[in-house]
Amino acid sequence: MQLSDIDYHLPEELIAQHPVEPRDSARLLVALDGIEHRRVSDLVDHVGEGDLLVVNETRVLPARLDLRRVSGGRVEVLLLEACDEVDERWEALVRPGRKMRAGEVLVTDDGHPFAEVEGRAAAGDTFVVRIVEGESAVDRRAAIGAVGSVPLPPYITAPLGNRERYQTVYSKREASAAAPTAGLHFTPELMTAIEN
Repeated sequence: MQLSDIDYHLPEELIAQHPVEPRDSARLLVALDGIEHRRVSDLVDHVGEGDLLVVNETRVLPARLDLRRVSGGRVEVLLLEACDEVDERWEALVRPGRKMRAGEVLVTDDGHPFAEVEGRAAAGDTFVVRIVEGESAVDRRAAIGAVGSVPLPPYITAPLGNRERYQTVYSKREASAAAPTAGLHFTPELMTAIEN
């Protein structure tokens, strides 16, 4: 199989830039005995006794940090996974990262030290970054919340108005670098209808 066998053109104007309201009014393609065009709110019609619905309860971290090198160059840090939540050490993508060195301090726009690069992670294409802003783990996590933004997929170019709209209604603890996007269409009412 070649990529060209499954490649297709998707016009940019067909890519939603803003979430639909209510959440469960999003379109749903049902492909069982044929193809049906439905709404997510109709999912309850397709879930039966004994079916299992697995949900990801993690909240999306404001994991995208726009920082600067001390020399002034812009750096984007995307926090991927906590290595040590007490010290707020994270495995992170750093762009541009080609010249990034262990010990380099990354600062906010006002020049305040925010993170230190400890070196490359075991995989080699990511880095271990330690948040240095704040005296305690709680302070450092709050600093991430204040400086960070929700990492949106590259195909969403419109600014995010409300951070909560990029969380699922059943999310609990911050732990994800990206939203479980299919879950964004669920409402409390739909969850209750499925459970019953």
